Amino acid sequence: MIETTLAVREDQPIGRISPRLYGHFAEHLGRCCYDGLWIGTNNTQIPHYKGFRADVVDALRAMPVPMLRWPGGCYADHYHWRDGIGPSNQRPTRLGLSCGLQVEDDNSLGTHEFMYLCQLLGAEPYLAGNMGSGSAQELCDWVEYCNTTVNTTLARERTSNGSASPFGVKLWGVGNENWGCGGNYDVEFYAREYRRYATMLRHVDPAAELVACGQEDEWNTKFMETNRRHLELMDHLSIHRYWIHGGAEIDFTEEQYYALLNEAHETEDFVLRTSAIIQEYAGSNSRPIGIALDEWGVWHPEARSWGPDSQNHRTPITYEQANTMRDAVATAIALEGFHRQCNILTLANLAQIVNVLHAPVMTDGASIWLTPTYYVLQLHKPHIGATALPVEITHGYTQPAANTDINVVSATASVRDGQTAVTLINRHHDQPASVTLIASQSQIESAYIISGDRPNSTNDLNNPIRIQSANLQVNPDGVNQWRIELSPHSIATLQFRS
Repeated sequence: MIETTLAVREDQPIGRISPRLYGHFAEHLGRCCYDGLWIGTNNTQIPHYKGFRADVVDALRAMPVPMLRWPGGCYADHYHWRDGIGPSNQRPTRLGLSCGLQVEDDNSLGTHEFMYLCQLLGAEPYLAGNMGSGSAQELCDWVEYCNTTVNTTLARERTSNGSASPFGVKLWGVGNENWGCGGNYDVEFYAREYRRYATMLRHVDPAAELVACGQEDEWNTKFMETNRRHLELMDHLSIHRYWIHGGAEIDFTEEQYYALLNEAHETEDFVLRTSAIIQEYAGSNSRPIGIALDEWGVWHPEARSWGPDSQNHRTPITYEQANTMRDAVATAIALEGFHRQCNILTLANLAQIVNVLHAPVMTDGASIWLTPTYYVLQLHKPHIGATALPVEITHGYTQPAANTDINVVSATASVRDGQTAVTLINRHHDQPASVTLIASQSQIESAYIISGDRPNSTNDLNNPIRIQSANLQVNPDGVNQWRIELSPHSIATLQFRS
């Protein structure tokens, strides 16, 4: 039995955990948008809200989804927004292009439909603009169409399409992965083009928050250097991080189990390195530039044709993969880092929201099931919008993996209106942990745990509720101390009140 002692430091608040750190990503990729979210208004087999699957929407609302990025991803740099407005029977059918897939796209899910989805979910919209095959004027027109209060031709067109009031979209991505699928730009050329686009966009909507395309350290350094005299044109720098070194989605070894968890843990280091680059050029007197981790999560080899173990991919590649307790633990590890860095990480989007990659929700025909990741995100609901607190490990046990000093049991905490929430992780592959938690609150309000028989336990079509949250016993263990027993590879959230 692993013995660990943790102490919540209420006297050292870190900062506010923005709801934007719990954002999601819906790309026109595989069965994410079409079939996963959107089934059309003429579907008579599955209940829907004006074309959006009611069961999926209801599940996402309960998760919840504070912010949603759309329509890509790589799809964004082939997307022309005018294809997705007006009467649906008059919209063109285009090649849907993303990550090497070519599908028929009837554009029935367009701007107005996406805004309605955000309304249903209570999500802030985040639109990714086309900088690959589009133009600065096209993106300016989309911003004007969505946001202007002036009675322009575009505003009247928006009204005739059913929205007299502006959508008020704050977040705009100026391109996506332009170092690769978004045009294979050289960094200096992209930086200059970003400057041109951003200047024009700010003329249309000075309140828009603009997200520049970043990558790894070298690209980010050169981008900041090229635009160092124009940093007022940028609000966020986008970075992406997929965890790919964990072997197979289900049949992984113990070594691969820890390899994936380490990748999740190291995501925080990537955020810190990016922040250091921004600070080097922006300085303390510049307007703040945040970090947008707007694609993150697990990408298993069964769902890709590149990277480690990709020879094991399924054919054709659908970008769908199993989601296990290991993926859930990795998710919780990443969220710990997000909370610690909530003053510099300004938004984050799990990739993706339904059916593909690291999805919390899966569908198959009329059936739906929730993955272990779904329940982890739901456990973190008390932290959203609260003030992050550090959790000190006063007695720990190091993770049994080579070249690491990562503690097996870790935690994150937050406080809001006198209530404290603590989320604990037992990262160990097969050993339970007994945790002594020191917290000043006097009463447990609720305690839930997510666990599985094995690290590769999962929910699927035939066993949709094998993994779900359950009540957790918490016992007093002295003054302001609590004893919690955690099963292996598990996550728990406790809520206290004074």
